[in-house]
Amino acid sequence: MSPPDGASDDDLPSAAPVEGGLGGSIRKGCDPLAQTQRSKLQHRRARINQQINKEMRMRAGAENLFRATTNSRVRETVALELSFVNSNLQLLKEELEELNSSMEVYQTDSEAINVPMIPLGLKETKEVDFSVSIQDFICEHYGEDGSLYDKEIQDLMELRQAMRTPSRNQAGLELLMEYYNQMFYLDQRFFPLHRNLGVHFHWYDSLTGVPSCQRTLAFEKGSVLFNIGALYTQMGARQDRSAPAGIDKAVDAFQRAAGTQPHLNASACPRRFSYRHQLPVSGAFNYLKENFSNAPSLDMSSPSLCMLVRLMVAQVQECVFERVTLTTRDAHFTSQLRLAQEAARVSDVYLLAQQTMVHPLMKDYVPFSWASMVQVKAEHFCALAHFHAAVALCDRTLSADDEEGVEEAFLTFYVSVPAGPPPSRVLRDPETRRKLGKAHLRRAVIRHEEAMRVHGLCRILRKMDLLQDVLALTHKRSLDMYARLDREDDFDETADAPEIQPQTHQKPEVTPPNFATVQIRDIFQRLGPLSVFCARARWGPAQTICLQRGEGGLGLTLRGDSPVLVAGVVPGGCAAEAGLREGDYIVAVDGRDCKWAKHGEVVHMLKSCGDRGVELSVVTLHSHEAQQVDRRAVTLSHGGDKENTRQRLLGGAKGQSSASLLNWNRKKKREGGGASKRPGSTFSLTFGAIRDDEALY
Repeated sequence: MSPPDGASDDDLPSAAPVEGGLGGSIRKGCDPLAQTQRSKLQHRRARINQQINKEMRMRAGAENLFRATTNSRVRETVALELSFVNSNLQLLKEELEELNSSMEVYQTDSEAINVPMIPLGLKETKEVDFSVSIQDFICEHYGEDGSLYDKEIQDLMELRQAMRTPSRNQAGLELLMEYYNQMFYLDQRFFPLHRNLGVHFHWYDSLTGVPSCQRTLAFEKGSVLFNIGALYTQMGARQDRSAPAGIDKAVDAFQRAAGTQPHLNASACPRRFSYRHQLPVSGAFNYLKENFSNAPSLDMSSPSLCMLVRLMVAQVQECVFERVTLTTRDAHFTSQLRLAQEAARVSDVYLLAQQTMVHPLMKDYVPFSWASMVQVKAEHFCALAHFHAAVALCDRTLSADDEEGVEEAFLTFYVSVPAGPPPSRVLRDPETRRKLGKAHLRRAVIRHEEAMRVHGLCRILRKMDLLQDVLALTHKRSLDMYARLDREDDFDETADAPEIQPQTHQKPEVTPPNFATVQIRDIFQRLGPLSVFCARARWGPAQTICLQRGEGGLGLTLRGDSPVLVAGVVPGGCAAEAGLREGDYIVAVDGRDCKWAKHGEVVHMLKSCGDRGVELSVVTLHSHEAQQVDRRAVTLSHGGDKENTRQRLLGGAKGQSSASLLNWNRKKKREGGGASKRPGSTFSLTFGAIRDDEALY
């Protein structure tokens, strides 16, 4: 049964992780048929995205025909058709902008009066069919029957399909993070450095709906990370900020979406969309801004991400002000000065966000309601700063014990020392304080009226009753206090209030998305350990070698595990005569898969063969295009296997280096002790003294 129209996807039960065999847990997304307010919004956005895609194709075809033809009548017909298409695109753009401005859908259901926050809608994407491409690659590159991996391919496709409809809670975040983390293995398994898999990834711009398509996995990863940040903004806007606990959750969500400090240098790629994939440690949007280049869609471009980072930081600062307001119970003079400076700080960061929105590349891209909301908040919090300054000056009395500390706080309250009496005289003279407080109130009333004027210019904001109530309430409060301070014998012209020094006592902290909460397993684990069986490695076809035990044994030395390596072959021994070479990897013994087998297991199988002999399947590694997965960095979540668990890296502990986590493009020296290349490009391991971790069989 579908939930009522007023329901939220937060109210829907989250699907528990389902064991997917070798693929690990596969989480489920929201029910596409569950008609919550947010799901309806996303469905409408998806429909508009498809219509925009259709109209843009029609426009591209009409423009090509217009340039190609010389017939005047045809050109007139095409020009008329182009005008209709452009008109339809404009209407669709306005409809999508209205959807992106539907902030109330994402706000809390609490009856408390809070200024609405600005959330970001998710990027939409088309379905992707990996079946043919992955099966062909497994057959060509790994030399196995691709149809044997239908279960794994289906698990991957189901995970991606679920990722398209995440719930607006922690389960939805974990779903996106699971797919994001799973792409590490997908990249290592099926995407060589100089070749793509042939799969097209289609994503729509979050704000304009313009489609983009690329075959690089970097575009897929970046889009998913963008949606992680967008989902955090929706969760932050959803919190009930009438209590400190809800404010703290909102602060955490907005910080994880944005980040407050740049961490890494951007990579440069001359043509294609690319990035350095490491663990985001400074927020989703800031990480994208610092590490992606040549984004195909405008929402992931540097100016857009800079705008989003500043917007989220401004909303964090607004939450900090709300927390200070809730926790400031005393009516002390310095407490009101602190509130005034906190409000001035909020106004300043919203002005910074507004500057990025009027950037030439962003002016026509950012929804008008967003720009209006940011301007309204900048004016609103500037008014609140002057109001609290007036309250401190006019409604708070000073005690003799606090006079010294109050004077010191008052000296740093303004950007510059105001002209007129010194601060000590201002604080002691009630009439001087009244006049200065009146000047602040006059400034507050002017800023309130400007906020209400900007609010009235935006049709979408006029529909937001909650915002209108907040503006009207604070404006009336300032007017009432101004009327109370005004006197009939006050013939002096009200002076201009000095600028308040913005200051915050609770700076936002850098809190990255916590990928450690999601434990994953490589869906395609059956292909073998990534140290050998990855897309960057090249090896010959698997060979079957029959060994018969001689008087001196099998005549070979083994080392390591998962898979076991033939470290040496005794010249003239049984192994050498059968064609076994040092550097070969044993992948099967008597038909039993040994890619993940430990050293002792393989030795036991070889020793138990008896006089009948043993049949080995081996592969010879020829080259490695890039660094293998670092065994010390990639650890397994099940059974202590070293190749599949990422727990230690995903932990994101403070001070821990993240460079080795999801680092797709860096090249490192290959592990392997004294391995050297011989003319045939295979590994030549000198057969000499047997090491402690080797044994002769």
